[in-house]
Amino acid sequence: MTKQHLADYTIAVLGAGAVGRSVAADCKLAGNQVRLFDLPEFAGESLKDLDKTGIEIQGFELGKYNFKRNGIAKFDLVSDDLAEVVAGVQIILVAVPSVGHQTFFERLVPLLEDGQIIHIIPDNFGSLRLRKVLRETRPDVDVIVGGWSSAPYGTRIVKEAGIDTKRVFLRYRAVSLRGASLPSTDQEAFLKSTEHIGCFDSVTFGDGPVGGKTVLDVGFSNVNPTLHCPGTILGAAVMENYGRVFGGNDKSDFSIYSHVYTESVSAVQYSFYQEEIELAEKIGVDIARYPKETFYSRSNILGPEYMGDGASAPFDEQFPMAFGTGPFSIQDRYVTEDIPVGCHIYHELGQKFGVKTPVIDSIITLGSAMVGIDFDQTGVTLKELGIGHLDRAELLDYLENGNYKEEA
Repeated sequence: MTKQHLADYTIAVLGAGAVGRSVAADCKLAGNQVRLFDLPEFAGESLKDLDKTGIEIQGFELGKYNFKRNGIAKFDLVSDDLAEVVAGVQIILVAVPSVGHQTFFERLVPLLEDGQIIHIIPDNFGSLRLRKVLRETRPDVDVIVGGWSSAPYGTRIVKEAGIDTKRVFLRYRAVSLRGASLPSTDQEAFLKSTEHIGCFDSVTFGDGPVGGKTVLDVGFSNVNPTLHCPGTILGAAVMENYGRVFGGNDKSDFSIYSHVYTESVSAVQYSFYQEEIELAEKIGVDIARYPKETFYSRSNILGPEYMGDGASAPFDEQFPMAFGTGPFSIQDRYVTEDIPVGCHIYHELGQKFGVKTPVIDSIITLGSAMVGIDFDQTGVTLKELGIGHLDRAELLDYLENGNYKEEA
């Protein structure tokens, strides 16, 4: 793939957090034309000076095939004017936390043009939300919508003395990612479009993208709820005491991978995963498959994402890649996003399709008590995604073929 080939494609990146900055900088360094947007209410902070400084990629960039790309990326446009950013672009990357999806989608949909391809990174059931907004407000616009199980890397914004340094630190680069379109009839074009997006270069250079069996498959295959929620809930005491009563420890070094994961925590994560598998199979979709032994390591099911099948960091060894990744508070997206989105959707699907989810339900209950939010009441619902009234056959027809049955 040549830089000239990528230069023919203009990418609009929506969101200027860690993932948004990383994919924008990576696409630009690869050769794409890149426009970066954030909402006006956040742009005063998130976009400040980026038109002058750009974003620098640095970090470990660990990966099975040693793909690396770093440097300073200067963008073609940095703006909080969404109409200006998305006008005429071929590809739009939505790289915002799932809690912000609805706000972004409501502002994006009126501006979409026929032929545009939207990638949600990670999807986190966002493609269902976006299709719902499209169906309700612009049903005739012809776009491709899809999402991914994860971002192409583990990334953090680098700060110094509390100040944004305009750098992102890439801990690893994925060698394969699981993606799907809604409906699945667009899947070939959706996956093919990754060849024109620079931030997917480590994936295409590696084992390539994998097509999920509908976007529900991609939702189940998001490793975050499975990894983050049990690890944070069960490791809360270690997290809150680290650097506090543990002599000589620096709180900023804490990581659930390095300091919480044990055989018993892995047993809970594996049970959580088994409930996801049962849900996927009962509905008639799939999920990324991992052997049981993969869970019983410090790298857990994150390892295969960047080192391929068989990746394992034994419990008796440290896991330096994850040092300093946190979380550092129970009020972290590992709980405040992954429980009300991932876990609660799994819970609702279980109720709808008759699958018991006791481990997932316990995570919701404990997380609610620990952060003081009733996630049973505030969690994302199937109704919000537009699928609460669909039976199994109707749901699959919608996911696979785009045939949507309106609620009576």
